[in-house]
Amino acid sequence: MIVNPIQRRATRKIRVGSVYVGGDAPISIQSMTNTETCDVAATIAQIQRCVDAGADIMRVSVPSMEAAAAFGEIRKQVNVPLVADIHFDYKIALAVADFGADCLRINPGNIGSEAKIREVVAAARHHDISMRIGVNAGSLEKDIQKKYGEPTGQALLESAMRHIDILDRLNFHEFKVSVKASNVFLTMDAYRLLSQQIDNPLHLGVTEAGIYRTGSVKSAIALGGLLMEGIGDTMRISLAAEPEEEIKIGFDILKSLSLRSNGINFIACPSCSRQEFNVISVMQQLEERLEDIRTPMDVSVIGCKVNGPGEAKEADIGVVGAAPRSLVYRNGEKSHLIDTAQLVDEIETMVRQRVIELEDAKAKEIIRTSFSE
Repeated sequence: MIVNPIQRRATRKIRVGSVYVGGDAPISIQSMTNTETCDVAATIAQIQRCVDAGADIMRVSVPSMEAAAAFGEIRKQVNVPLVADIHFDYKIALAVADFGADCLRINPGNIGSEAKIREVVAAARHHDISMRIGVNAGSLEKDIQKKYGEPTGQALLESAMRHIDILDRLNFHEFKVSVKASNVFLTMDAYRLLSQQIDNPLHLGVTEAGIYRTGSVKSAIALGGLLMEGIGDTMRISLAAEPEEEIKIGFDILKSLSLRSNGINFIACPSCSRQEFNVISVMQQLEERLEDIRTPMDVSVIGCKVNGPGEAKEADIGVVGAAPRSLVYRNGEKSHLIDTAQLVDEIETMVRQRVIELEDAKAKEIIRTSFSE
């Protein structure tokens, strides 16, 4: 077995509602609603779809006092931690803190006078909530734009440190920081520089990454590279797509690096002339039918007997394609033959049975451990 060589950067641990970020906490995945916040029902429905996909944290834009009131209603009806996205108006930050926000996404330098910033920090302390400083390459301060001429890693770092210094002076340390850009190399450079300056947790993201396919690729390269260097404590995949798709891609990145498990890790061949069944069709159906599964497991579906046995032996459930019947492996051992024409139904049944077995074993281990203590 290949051991995961990633050593995560040591960071301060903060709390976003019930979710810890940084330190030894799992790397959390979040997304942001794109509904009109004042449409409470639509926003709640979208949040729930993201939660069903595995979201740890959700962010909601709060551009007005009306939106703040709506945020309060949303807070009452969802269980996932909520980050309130605030720009400029400190009174909105105070309002959402009262309404139950778990974190304020805010840039202190954009709030105005230090007296206003002090009020926001006091509210955060009073309600025991954290903050996120969010720096974007597309909205750097004018003097920094003039100084550097164009967005650079150093420019993003200087902007971030400007906001961080304000919170440091106020002795408030419960915050995470992001330094996002739409360019892969700029994003990676900025996070590397920032990781050398602070021990606060870092929120990773490639901002405005693009449509589903290209945005996923850019995010996988940038975030995957940083995570392999041990940089990153929480993340968002920013796509021009439904937010629940961001959650799925985020987990795919973490699963590929063995940093988190969430649902099924499919091992499937790219299909070739040796395939004994339509691998692409089978995998599309399985992915759709089994996307509700959250129990971690490996499922190998290979279309022929060339690579099939080797992959199947390493999976919880493995299928080696043949006609008219395919060979099934369970836990690395040959199990039985199944009708190749009924692969999708058969595999789904086996997976759901395996979920029951794994969850039962987990429950028994919890009981055993509690009695032994």
